[in-house]
Amino acid sequence: MWRPPVAEGRERRAPRGERSGGVRAAERSAGFPCPRGHRKKMNLKSERRGIHVDQSELLCKKGCGYYGNPAWHGYCSKCWREEYHRARQKQIQEDWELAERLQREEEEAYASSQSTQGAQSLTFSKFEEKKTNEKTRKVTTVKKFFTASARTGAKKEIQEAKAPSPSVSRQASIETDQVSKEFIEFLKTYHRPGQDIYKQCKLFLDAVSRKRDLSIEEQSECAQDFYQNVAEKLQTRWKVPPERVEKAMDQIEKYIMTRQYKYVFCPETTDDEKKDLAVQKRIRALHWVTPQMLGVPVNEEIPEVSDMVVKAITDIIEMDSKCVPRDKLACITKCSKHIFNAIKITKNEPASADDFLPTLIYIVLKGNPPRLQSNIQYITRFCNPSRLMTGEDGYYFTNLCCAVAFIEKLDAQSLNLSQEDFDRFMTGQTSPKKQESDGFSPDVCLGVQQMYKNLELLSQLNERQERIVSEAKKLEKDLIDWTDGITKEVQDIVEKYPLEIKPKPQALAAIDSENVENDKLPPPLQPQVYAG
Repeated sequence: MWRPPVAEGRERRAPRGERSGGVRAAERSAGFPCPRGHRKKMNLKSERRGIHVDQSELLCKKGCGYYGNPAWHGYCSKCWREEYHRARQKQIQEDWELAERLQREEEEAYASSQSTQGAQSLTFSKFEEKKTNEKTRKVTTVKKFFTASARTGAKKEIQEAKAPSPSVSRQASIETDQVSKEFIEFLKTYHRPGQDIYKQCKLFLDAVSRKRDLSIEEQSECAQDFYQNVAEKLQTRWKVPPERVEKAMDQIEKYIMTRQYKYVFCPETTDDEKKDLAVQKRIRALHWVTPQMLGVPVNEEIPEVSDMVVKAITDIIEMDSKCVPRDKLACITKCSKHIFNAIKITKNEPASADDFLPTLIYIVLKGNPPRLQSNIQYITRFCNPSRLMTGEDGYYFTNLCCAVAFIEKLDAQSLNLSQEDFDRFMTGQTSPKKQESDGFSPDVCLGVQQMYKNLELLSQLNERQERIVSEAKKLEKDLIDWTDGITKEVQDIVEKYPLEIKPKPQALAAIDSENVENDKLPPPLQPQVYAG
């Protein structure tokens, strides 16, 4: 069973424990409100590193034990939906009361105005009639300029502008057909429940296609309700085991979201694209941040570590090419596992939670994944909620949200810098000096600096070679000593227990060779032939 990594100096806490509090440490520095009504600053000046988040702080702030999410204000999916419905019902009630109050005020104002306008009603009605006739005549004249053919042509041009290119449509159709075939083959293993699942999915897609005008939040609510209803029906009505229910929900999500992706990913009705551009611009402005500033325990000079870093960046960038929320989560999980391997190789010990979050922030800064906020919002809105609330996928996704929130609100204190240095780095007036170039003056050219670095590297390789030769000679001496020791032990055993050679025992055929009366014995019996 998977368990989240432990922060150094702390005992392990299960992901579904009794403690709660939402995403606090990294998110609080990013401006998220504290659920208990007060703020606690992160320990940015610790002796070991500047970024720390307790694992209990990743959980839902309502105390249910599931992972929270910044998009849900620190709640898990289940608690957020409860809060959302409660707030929505309250808003509907308030709007209803406001409408009733405005209607009463309008009726009272109309009743009071009737008594004062009795004498002027006839003159006013004639004026209104004349004004209406003139307005109608003008509108009719203007409409003549727009013929039916012109309106039809304009509508056709709009439809053609909105329609995707044939190649894109063809590619999407091929992928959709492939997913449909795989989904039908998968449902055959479920027999009767599989038929019901397919029917429910078709009805849901038909219903969603008729509700394109709904907001993205309402479409997300429809998808989450559908996931929940299907899972409950499989468990209660069809008595499907939990592990098979999870597999079925993954396939249902893949089948539905492959068809809905182009409609619900980064829709025009949201500000997701604006947030994407803001995050990309922010990451570009922070290109000067070094691993030492973040306290990243990764040494990229080690070839294996460098390969792991490249793979982690590739995985986080590849997330944008996936259509299914589960596949996007899988990219995040693979990226996180490469990060843990890089830390493990560098430190020669298992990575802790305190090592993971700074390294993930560094990977995001170095990779600058495309449409990062849109992918996070898409996963949050349409992923199977059970994956985000528990397990390693939920843990890594919550940490990614923390990393993005930290980047958005990164300041001088977060990096243990003065405000003056931070401002100069952000404006590009200067760049931070790397630790390996501290011994060079500003006048030394880059070629000379690289030469000294290469000489230092050769010196390290020479020391390593001498160490290997010394160890090899030591091993050779140990083998010789071991051989001499074994030889001496064998000689001691031979001297202590000498080998005695005994005479060979006589053969059984010569048992009567020493019999002196051998000559007096009768001759042996001879076989005789009986003729009868």
